[in-house]
Formats: sequence, structure tokens, C-alpha cells
Amino acid sequence: MSEILHITDADFDKTVNSDTTVFVDFWATWCGPCRMLAPRLEQAAQTFDGRAVIAKYDCDQSSGKATEYGVRGIPTIIAFKNGEVIDQRTGACDQATLDAFIEKNL
Repeated sequence: MSEILHITDADFDKTVNSDTTVFVDFWATWCGPCRMLAPRLEQAAQTFDGRAVIAKYDCDQSSGKATEYGVRGIPTIIAFKNGEVIDQRTGACDQATLDAFIEKNL
């Protein structure tokens, strides 16, 4: 059973420097679309357990990496492989769209 990682600026680089694709959700507690996406990310963490890492980065608690990667709207999910950005999407989506985005980037 895979858990969603909660990361900050301090552990961001270590987390995304992985040969497993890491999907980082840039979000905030006050963001309605972020809250809508949260249970879908939980489901995706279960569906893709062992094949992908799902992480959440709270833009209100840490903001350095959001600025570095040009995140201008949340939720934004950025896919990383070996520390490099391979894809990204912004906005809430349904489970099928989220799963297709993850599958495409594995």
C-alpha cells in the first residue's frame, strides 16, 4: 500500500532524483480544486503502487521549488524522472484523466 509523500524544499531534490517517476502535486489547503484532486491522488497512489511515487508539496509552507519550476496555478502536477521534468499538467481532473497522465509518464 503506497502512501503519498509530503515534501518540502528541504527534501524535494532527494525525492525527485529517482529512476522511478515521481509525480509532485503543488497545492495549498485553501485551494478548492486541490481539495477535489486529493482523493484522486490517494487512489492513484494505490493504483500505481511500486510503479510511481506520488508526492504533495504545500506551496504555502514551502515556495522555493514552486517558484523554481514556474508554478503559477494550483493544483499543478509535475512529473520527474531522475530529477528532470518530463511532463506537467495544471488543474483538477477526473480519475481517468489523472491515471492516463500518470500511465503516459511511467
